[in-house]
Amino acid sequence: MTTSLTIRVQREDFDLQAEVDRLSNGKPGIGAIVTFSGLCRDEGGTLSALELEHYPGMAEAEMTRIGELAIARFGLDGLTAIHRFGKIAAGENIVLVVAAAPHRQAAFDGANFVMDFLKTSAPFWKKEHGKDGHTGDWISAKDADDTARDRWK
Repeated sequence: MTTSLTIRVQREDFDLQAEVDRLSNGKPGIGAIVTFSGLCRDEGGTLSALELEHYPGMAEAEMTRIGELAIARFGLDGLTAIHRFGKIAAGENIVLVVAAAPHRQAAFDGANFVMDFLKTSAPFWKKEHGKDGHTGDWISAKDADDTARDRWK
């Protein structure tokens, strides 16, 4: 069976079920599909949106590198990673990872691996927009994100 890797950086929203169907159709060897959909949270009612920017070309290249590592390390049958950019309102989708594998643990580990590396290695930046009209500074990855990534070494 051919392993599929789909990487996209896009402004528009994505359809989770359509992405799962696209990854799994015609692949009867898949025994597990794990999805992770990251949403913009409202931070206790104070945040109206996140503004996400990326380094075009480099973001896709880094996401591809991460995806290829996950496929090789966990024996995935397929992987989809989509990251949005632009101004994303609270409650809207930001990122989607779909990992397909013969067994559940590989799918779970593959999805976690991809997210841990996307948070720290892919060139994306975010800025908070408050409900009060305040715009924050560009936010860096947190130490906890680095710790999560480093567990895979």
